[in-house]
Amino acid sequence: CPLGVSSVPSPETKKTKCGLSKPCPSNYFAFKICSGAANVVGPSMCFENQMSPGEKGNEGPSLPRGKQHPLFFLPTDANLLVKFLKEIPRDTLVLVASYDDPGTKMNEDLRSLFSNLGSSYAKQLGFRDSWVFLGARDLKNKSPFEQFLKSNPETNKYDGWPELLELEGCVPRKVF
Repeated sequence: CPLGVSSVPSPETKKTKCGLSKPCPSNYFAFKICSGAANVVGPSMCFENQMSPGEKGNEGPSLPRGKQHPLFFLPTDANLLVKFLKEIPRDTLVLVASYDDPGTKMNEDLRSLFSNLGSSYAKQLGFRDSWVFLGARDLKNKSPFEQFLKSNPETNKYDGWPELLELEGCVPRKVF
């Protein structure tokens, strides 16, 4: 080939579920959760390539087309979320992305329910903290899938708000 240009096609990059860097084993689910940033950029989630939109104004519960894995954003009505969480059956994964100050909108019932889903940080969430979490009802231990960023006016990235958090990986299909 002239000028050193090769005619060999370049290998295609194989796409993975939720854009993960490597595919999950067959007995695992792929997921990616992004918190919101400030009160402008909404949260987003992906579960087995099912996307939940991350647009401002989408703070209410959002159930995908299946019963196995509810996806939701923290609604502004704590009572609605308490009802939703109390009705989650065993063996159901729950993905959570914070948006617009979840710490001050949570009551003690919500904090306790999230703790029962395996959260280590739900009881500590405070003013404008960022939080992403994947858990399941009645976990015996705390979930390894959780990130928390305390709001700090000295280090916040967005005018009084911490930066967004991103959590991704592979979660076992059977969590118990």
